[in-house]
Amino acid sequence: MTLMMAITEETVVAGIMTFFFYGVLPTLIILYVSGSGQRRRRREQETRDKLAAMQARQAAKPASDARPESGQAADPATSVRANPDQ
Repeated sequence: MTLMMAITEETVVAGIMTFFFYGVLPTLIILYVSGSGQRRRRREQETRDKLAAMQARQAAKPASDARPESGQAADPATSVRANPDQ
């Protein structure tokens, strides 16, 4: 229908403007607005995936990376003694 309106315009420029402003532009706006929910869901899913990956990395850290709060070595069997006679 928009194409028929554009064809009946007096000049080519008016026909092109009619086609874009009455046909293409409104169609693009409708498509953009109708896809906003899907974009929001995709963005939320990406955020959840990143959070899960960060939590998995935190859980997978080896125990040797963690510092004990008491100032002692994490594993007493691997600690180095200052005096070997003890």
